[in-house]
Amino acid sequence: MRQLPLDIGTQPARTFESFVTGQNAHAVAHLRQVTQQTAPVFLWGTSGVGKTHLLEATANLVQQRGGRVAWFDASEPTPWQVDEGAQLVVIDNCDRLDEARQQAAFAAFIEATTHGIPVVGAGTVPPVDLPVRDDLRTRLGWGHVFAVQPLSEPEARAALRREADRRGLFLSDEVMDYLLTHFARDLKHLMSLLDRLDEFALVHKRAITVPLLKQMLTEEGA
Repeated sequence: MRQLPLDIGTQPARTFESFVTGQNAHAVAHLRQVTQQTAPVFLWGTSGVGKTHLLEATANLVQQRGGRVAWFDASEPTPWQVDEGAQLVVIDNCDRLDEARQQAAFAAFIEATTHGIPVVGAGTVPPVDLPVRDDLRTRLGWGHVFAVQPLSEPEARAALRREADRRGLFLSDEVMDYLLTHFARDLKHLMSLLDRLDEFALVHKRAITVPLLKQMLTEEGA
């Protein structure tokens, strides 16, 4: 069992408070109470909508309460082991599990449910469409399934503004408009852009403007 480390350094821990809820209030409310549930939970949605953020927020909440989390994903080496002392089992990127990891995920699921440990999974498609073995697909889908909805333009703008304020950055409306009209409202990608833009502005000792953003993208070959 791999213990999920709490985030350290410049990036804040992914929590429910730092998640821009948008149309996902029901999913967030359910995940906050996941250790009181017996049925598994599955989150699905396109890349960048915040599935892993929600998984980490759930895991962080369990850890803050003194619990242990078993975290597995498609890149995690096998075998997977679930300690009886775990209070939560997380399986991320279920749509990318190969044959060996599907077997490991099935075994982890059975072990968890045998001991009454809640399971939360996530993938880019709903459980019924997962490219995995039937017994795993059935188990991942028999509980609560939530489609994680992308942010609206105002919600994405608010998320960018909040992160910029946290960093002490000034993002003009012109820069915000450029980011939100030239790139998808994928927070993972937008936050990566903000990371790079922050560093680029520091290196060049210039304020963040649209010309600076265009210069960065040109130099990156974007």
